[in-house]
Amino acid sequence: MGAGSLSAMPETAPRRSLDAAQLAPLADALRPANLAFAAAHPGESERRQPVHTVYGGAQLFSADTGPKIGAVARRALDQHAPDAATLAAALGWPTGTLAARVYERIVGKLVKEPVEDFRIDFEDGYGNRPDTEEDGHAVSVAGEVAAGLAQGILPPFIGIRVKPLNEELRERSVRTLDLFLTALLTKTGGTLPPNFVVTVPKVTISEQVVYFVRVIERLERALGLAAGALQFELMIETPQIIIGRDGSCILPSLVAAGAGRVTAVHFGTYDYTAGLSITASHQRMRHQACDFAKHAMQVSLAGSGVWLSDGSTTMMPVGTREAVHAAWKLHYDDVMHSLAGGFYQGWDLHPAQLVTRYAAVFAFFLSGVDAAGARLGNFVQKAAQATLVGSDFDDAATGQGLLNYFLRGINCGAVTEDETLAMTGLTLAELRGRSFVKILKSRAG
Repeated sequence: MGAGSLSAMPETAPRRSLDAAQLAPLADALRPANLAFAAAHPGESERRQPVHTVYGGAQLFSADTGPKIGAVARRALDQHAPDAATLAAALGWPTGTLAARVYERIVGKLVKEPVEDFRIDFEDGYGNRPDTEEDGHAVSVAGEVAAGLAQGILPPFIGIRVKPLNEELRERSVRTLDLFLTALLTKTGGTLPPNFVVTVPKVTISEQVVYFVRVIERLERALGLAAGALQFELMIETPQIIIGRDGSCILPSLVAAGAGRVTAVHFGTYDYTAGLSITASHQRMRHQACDFAKHAMQVSLAGSGVWLSDGSTTMMPVGTREAVHAAWKLHYDDVMHSLAGGFYQGWDLHPAQLVTRYAAVFAFFLSGVDAAGARLGNFVQKAAQATLVGSDFDDAATGQGLLNYFLRGINCGAVTEDETLAMTGLTLAELRGRSFVKILKSRAG
């Protein structure tokens, strides 16, 4: 054994100035704060997040709305981009293998699962109507949802958007939700559709969230639902949520007021920019004011497990091929901007926007998938080696981020499980386990 090895092994234990008994009360004081932080920041949710939410007025909803939207989107693709080269030219892609792969997967997606998430809208897309009319729609829409559930044709995620909880509309908002849920559960025998959620728009204060939690707690009891069955998402449409009067971001307090029921936070581009006195001609997804707000959303909710969603592109792809291509290009660029900024979900307002929603999402994942696969495979090997020899591996967050990249790509149909396994060297069990830490533990034996 060399001298270097001997010098690294002291004959006696190193001397410390503090012993465990002295540190124990300090650790006891710190432990609750550490545990509270960990509880509030569990990390990214393991549930599938949809890549979009399609909004449509409640007065127009039917059980087969999802398939109908898919059919309209396919007709738009056939009419305005009948091949990969035409779509590539419209969106500014180079023609080649990537364009062909993306186009093929768009066609498949529009056939098998055109709408990932649909929100039946009783707010902006519905307007203010006489109470008797909205009452009627709340009940009839419930019947359509029940029929779609029975036929197995609902989108995998679905919900309703109620009116705001301000003094003018609060009563109407709760009445609609009550009528809808009562009628729906009566028709389904007490079963909610999978991934059902309520969207609460124009939230301004945490007291509105507290009120809504208390309302849905009472609805759960009255309708025989399990506690926590009703979940909701918040819409951020006012500047005061991002920075309040005291200079703080109140978004975390809104989520905390939700008592574990807030699944997502959606950004409302146009109400938010209007609230900053930005004129209509400059209200757009990529405005720097929107980027600031979305960065604040990310920072304040990082690690919370709450999904984030961007807003919508309001230029509709209708009319001549030239007009449709222009609208597609704008929407594609908006979605790419969202994806690059870490917003993996957004709103779609027109069936033909599904073409460019999936074009952007698939291009985003496929363009970097080979490099990401090699990096994740190498990362897992190095991390597992470090664990085997007893070393700490303190970059698990990076590994989880790489794994999440593939999980998101698989969920939306950009890549397949088989392709992921071939590129990363993971096993199917490791991939479906969805946890980088679990992968390391299994490989460490």
